[in-house]
Amino acid sequence: MANGTHYDESAIDHLEGLEHVRRRPGMYVGGTDLRALHHLVYEVVDNSVDEALADRANFIEVVLHTDGSVSVNDNGAGIPVGIHAKAQISTLELVMTKIGAGGKFDNKAYSVSGGLHGVGVSAVNALSSNLRAEVRRDGKLWVQDYERGRPVGQVAPVRNLEEGEVTGTRIHFFPDSQIFPDITFDYNTLVKRLREIAFLVSGLTITVRDERVEPLPAEMTFHFEGGLSSFVRYLNRNRKPLHPIVYVQREVPFNEHDPAKAFNIGVEVALQYTDGSTITELAFANTINTPDGGTHLTGLRSAITRTINNYAKSSGMLKEKESGFSGNDTLEGITAIVSVKVPDPTFESQTKVKLLNPEVQGVVSSVLGDVFGEFLETNSRDARRIIDKCMLSKRARDAAAKARDLVRNSRGNLLENTTLPGKLADCSSNNPAETEIYIVEGDSAGGSAKQGRDRHFQAVLPLRGKILNTERARLDKILDNNEVRSLIAALGVGIGDDFKLEKLRYHNVIIMTDADVDGSHITTLLLTFFFRYMPDLIHAGHLYIAQPPLYRIETRKHVQYAYSDADRDRVLSNLNGDKFGIQRYKGLGEMNPDQLWETTMNPENRVLLQVTVEDVASADQTFDMLMGSSVPPRKRFIQTHAKSVRNLDI
Repeated sequence: MANGTHYDESAIDHLEGLEHVRRRPGMYVGGTDLRALHHLVYEVVDNSVDEALADRANFIEVVLHTDGSVSVNDNGAGIPVGIHAKAQISTLELVMTKIGAGGKFDNKAYSVSGGLHGVGVSAVNALSSNLRAEVRRDGKLWVQDYERGRPVGQVAPVRNLEEGEVTGTRIHFFPDSQIFPDITFDYNTLVKRLREIAFLVSGLTITVRDERVEPLPAEMTFHFEGGLSSFVRYLNRNRKPLHPIVYVQREVPFNEHDPAKAFNIGVEVALQYTDGSTITELAFANTINTPDGGTHLTGLRSAITRTINNYAKSSGMLKEKESGFSGNDTLEGITAIVSVKVPDPTFESQTKVKLLNPEVQGVVSSVLGDVFGEFLETNSRDARRIIDKCMLSKRARDAAAKARDLVRNSRGNLLENTTLPGKLADCSSNNPAETEIYIVEGDSAGGSAKQGRDRHFQAVLPLRGKILNTERARLDKILDNNEVRSLIAALGVGIGDDFKLEKLRYHNVIIMTDADVDGSHITTLLLTFFFRYMPDLIHAGHLYIAQPPLYRIETRKHVQYAYSDADRDRVLSNLNGDKFGIQRYKGLGEMNPDQLWETTMNPENRVLLQVTVEDVASADQTFDMLMGSSVPPRKRFIQTHAKSVRNLDI
C-alpha cells in the first residue's frame, strides 16, 4: 500500500454491544457535546414517558444532584427483573446492557412509544461512568449497579416495598468524563424540554429539581390538562391572536389492504393565527420532537393551504381566475403544533430528527382539513381575518419577489466589484472552507478591523448604524433595506425561496459589535434577522459572536486584557501591588488594529461564542418578546435581565 502499512485479517476490529456505543457515541446520542449530554437525560425520560403513554404512569421526577449526576424516577410498572427465557439473565440486566433489547418491538407492552430501537437506556449506561438502576415491583426494591455499562453484581432485592410505596423505575447515572468534555447539565435546557413533554402528554406531572443551587434547590412542576391547546396558548402569550385556537384530537384506523395489520394513528393538532408575521411550527411523533419535520408536518401544511384556498374560492374572497395562496402565504403569522402517535414510526436516524412514515401525511391532512374547514364555515368573521392576512402575505410575497430579483440581478456585480455596498473588504482566498467574515458596526470599527485582519482569509463588512428590525417588517420591506441587501449579497446564500446554504462564501459568519448597550442591540437585530430568514446558517454552526475585551490593563512587565468586570477584578488581584494603567474600551474603534487582531480576530487568542438554538420554541418566544410589537413582556424582561442581556442564550 502507498503508506506502507500492513493490512490483513488482524487489522479488522469487531466491537460488540456497548463498546461500540463508547467508541461511536455520535451514532447513538448525536456526539459528545452539551446537546448530546442532555440527550442522555431525554433517552431515560422517554422511557418513563412511554410508561405514561401506556397508562401505567402519571408522574416523572428529574433531579440534578450536587455531585453532577442525574436521576429519573417514575411511577410506572417497573422494568421486569425476572430471568429472561432466551438470554438467561435478568431482564433488567438485558435491557441495561444489550443493544436491541426492549419491550417496544411488537406493540404488546407498548402500543405507542418514543423509544423504538432498544438503544436508549443501554446507550446511556454505556456512556456513564456509573449507573444504578432501581426497580420497584413484585413487592420489592430491586437494584443493580454498572460501571461504564458493565454490571457490578447481580440484580437483587434489597428490601420489601413499604406500605403505600408505588411501583416504578429510577435510573441514577453519572455521565462519563472520558466521553463528554463537559458534564455540566443546564437546568433551563432540561426545563424547556420537560415542559414541552408535559404539554404533549395531558395529565402527566413532571417535576425537575436542581439541587446544585444553594441555599434552596430550584424546582418546577408541569401539569397541563389542555394538551396542545395549552401549548399554543403558551407560545402566543405575548402575541395578539386573530381567533380562538383550532384544535382536534382523533384516533384514526389505518388499514393498507390487510385488515390483520390495521392499526390506529393518533393525531392531535392545535393552531392559531396572530397579527404578526412569525411562523411557529412544531412537530412531534410519539412525544419526540422532530425538528426537521417529516410527513406529519407536510400533512399539516397541505391541509392548511388546501382548506384556506377552498374556503376563499367558495366564499368569493378569491376570484376564480385569481391564483391561489401559496403555502408561505397561508403560514405567515401562524402558531401550529402537530403531534402524532404511531405504533411503528420510522425516523431518519437514532436521534429522531425527522418522521418518514408516508401513511401519516394523508391521515393528518384529512383530519385537520375536516376540522379546519368546519371552523372557517361556522366562524365567518374569524375566517375573514385569516383570509385577509393571507391576502396581505400574498401581496407582500409578490413585492418580495420583485425585491429579490433586484438583489439577485445585482449580486454578480456586487461580488465582482471592489467598491461594494456596505464597504465589504473581501479576503483573497476563494476557498469558503477557510474563510470568515466579520460583520461590524460603523466605519471606525470597520477601519480597525480591516487593518488588523489577516487579509488572506478574513473579510470585513461594516454596517452603517442599526439594521432594520426584521421581526416587525415583511420580507419586501426587509429586502428594500440597503444594509440587509449588502449582507445578503456578501454572504451569497440568497434569502427566502432562493436560500442555498451550499453557496455560503464564508465558513464563519462573525458578529463583532461594541461591548455596550448599542452593540448589544445591533447584535440582537442581526441575530433576529439570521434566526428568521437564514436559520439553516445557525443550525449548520456557521454563526458566531465575537467577544472583544472591555479593559486593557498595562504594567511595566506586560499588557493583559479583561473581557468583563469580574475578569478585570481577577487580573487586578493578581498584580501583587504592581503599578498599572487601565483603559476601558468604549468601542472597537478605540482599539488599535494590532490590539483588535491580538484580542478579537486572531484565531489563536480570540473568544467566539457559537450561536446555537437548543429549543426552537423558546428561541421563537425570545425574539418575539425582545423584538416584537408587544411592550409589557419586553419591559419585564429588561427589568429582570438588564445586567446580563448581552449574554442572552438563545
